[in-house]
Amino acid sequence: MTVKQLPLPELVAHCVRLGIPGIGLWREPVRAYGTEDAAALVRDAGLAVTTLCRGGFFTTDGWEEDNRAAIDEAAALGTDTLVLVSGGLPEGSRDLPGARARIADAIGALAPYAEERGVRLAIEPLHPMFASDRCAVSTLDQALEIAERFPAERVGVTVDTYHLWWDDRAPAAVARAGAAGRIHSFQLADWTTPLPAGVLHGRGQLGTGAIDLPGWAALVERAGYTGPVEVELFNDGLWARDGAEVLEETLEAFLAV
Repeated sequence: MTVKQLPLPELVAHCVRLGIPGIGLWREPVRAYGTEDAAALVRDAGLAVTTLCRGGFFTTDGWEEDNRAAIDEAAALGTDTLVLVSGGLPEGSRDLPGARARIADAIGALAPYAEERGVRLAIEPLHPMFASDRCAVSTLDQALEIAERFPAERVGVTVDTYHLWWDDRAPAAVARAGAAGRIHSFQLADWTTPLPAGVLHGRGQLGTGAIDLPGWAALVERAGYTGPVEVELFNDGLWARDGAEVLEETLEAFLAV
């Protein structure tokens, strides 16, 4: 998503050129290209698919069929991790605890299907400003309360700096998640203000905002995480630029932080 303006073949080619070893893919461009064709493209280039995003939205109708499809797509792409954005309040509801209970029940129903296909479910808490419409799971502690009902190899969490940097309880939760082997994905984005209208596309380039990204990287490393580190930037300004240039800039920023 950081360079969603690049068609998948160009993205793969530029990653190979720059020595980037893996890509976190999103379902929409994968489906548009063809799941099997996308899997072959990335595999033949020698790249890994680090994660597939996204499953979830468990508080809306039709969630089970869509999430089973997402799991099948993750397995076909060769990634072991499906990132979950759990969904917000059901239409007309103000029952936030009820929404979280519904999310936990849905993950419980989905986990055996994912395990059969060798795919882990990674619950991603989102910043509280998204609690009503996108994700009722707002803190890493809340995500762990759900994940810990299941074996760690089935259900874990995504640690995304953009969504967690503000929470003074998050460092302890990262350590807790790492000790249990539940950090299934680690993502970087910076926080810059003012936020744009709609707020969704407000993620800043690494090193341009308020988050101590080196500190977060060290925190996750101390927790024992040794997996891929992804950069995930939703930013209209970046998307309006040349994608290859943005990818090079992002790599430089990643190495700097």
